[in-house]
Amino acid sequence: MNDLENQFEANRALWNARVQHHLGSKMYDVESFVAGRNSLTALELELLGDVRGKRILHMQCHFGQDTLSLARMGATMTGLDISDVALDEAKKLAEACDLTGSWVLSNVIEPVPALDAKFDVVYTSYGTIGWFPDLKPWAANIARYLKPGGQLVFVEFHPVMWMFDNAFTHVQYAYFNRGVIAEEEQGTYADRDAPVALPSYGWNHDLGEVLTALLDVGLRIERFVELDGSPHDCFANTVQGADGLYRIKSMESKLPMVYGLTARKEQAR
Repeated sequence: MNDLENQFEANRALWNARVQHHLGSKMYDVESFVAGRNSLTALELELLGDVRGKRILHMQCHFGQDTLSLARMGATMTGLDISDVALDEAKKLAEACDLTGSWVLSNVIEPVPALDAKFDVVYTSYGTIGWFPDLKPWAANIARYLKPGGQLVFVEFHPVMWMFDNAFTHVQYAYFNRGVIAEEEQGTYADRDAPVALPSYGWNHDLGEVLTALLDVGLRIERFVELDGSPHDCFANTVQGADGLYRIKSMESKLPMVYGLTARKEQAR
């Protein structure tokens, strides 16, 4: 294997190792999810709108909570992920919730021809695009999976967040994509004490790179929003505001932490 293939396999191993710890974590709270909790936050729900009757592909679905939340809302769901362990747990979770979903094991930047032009919506969110070096194949696959007139709904942590060291004491990395960022992961964002110590390989992607990749495959940006807080408490040294969002202590309201967008594939002529 070449260096990039080795990096992807290391990331797959990392995500496989995280799954069991995430299943038992307070952040994912599987018990309340099985009881009926919707895992989607206000931003995703606003951007998605009414999903009843729509066919949706959830790219990088992990063990399927958002996928199955959308199924509960009336969508026909397919989840795609690089982690075989996560997809095995997604199938178990679907059974526990008496819900139906289809599951595809794949690296998101590798095309899956069986999915071409099948979906009204492609949805992906939070901590997704940093796992591959080039956004062009990612955007191309989104475009190929959408039906004519279909919509991308994308929510992600802001690239400014990935510039800092893990403790948010100083700027450590470039805002722009300057090459691979190799780190040794200690614990996970959902359980910082988890006995997981494995290498990870990531890449930062500035907003210009994201928007250009989508525009270059013919998607039309319809909506773009930025938030100064995160709905998920997955960073160090956070404080929760009255609005429920988490912000970095001493930097409250100064950092863009999350962004979301919708983009549309042109109708066939």
